[in-house]
Amino acid sequence: MAMSMAGSGGGGRRRGGRKPVMAEINVTPMVDVMLVLLIIFMVAAPLMTSNIDIDLPVASGGKSISSNQPPLTLSVKRTNGSCNSNVDLYLGDAPVTAAEFPGKIKAIGDARSEAEKVVYLRGDKDVCYTDMMKLLGQVRAAGFKANIVIIPEGG
Repeated sequence: MAMSMAGSGGGGRRRGGRKPVMAEINVTPMVDVMLVLLIIFMVAAPLMTSNIDIDLPVASGGKSISSNQPPLTLSVKRTNGSCNSNVDLYLGDAPVTAAEFPGKIKAIGDARSEAEKVVYLRGDKDVCYTDMMKLLGQVRAAGFKANIVIIPEGG
């Protein structure tokens, strides 16, 4: 018995001794397959476009977008005071008071066609947000589409 214990060297190893498991993945075949697929798609992509002649209908009618009048510009400049106080309004180049502005913008909106109802709203950098939003609401209530113009400093 003593002899058999001495003969098994190494506590639990098997007789042939297996190689350890290789933990690396061989990516070379995968790269080869990807390159072949890339070449196939590069060749096939131009062939997949079709040149079908389609006779599209011609649009007629509708409203003309061309405008005879220049777009209306509303400039807002803050005067002395805090927010919700005095602002100077200019329709084009003409000064307008805040009290008469809703009536004037409504009258101008009634005189213009639907395509010409665009107002460019320009505000001084010192004008409060609430003042601009009130004017924007009045412009939209008169039926205009308002574009807010931001002018960079020095421009």
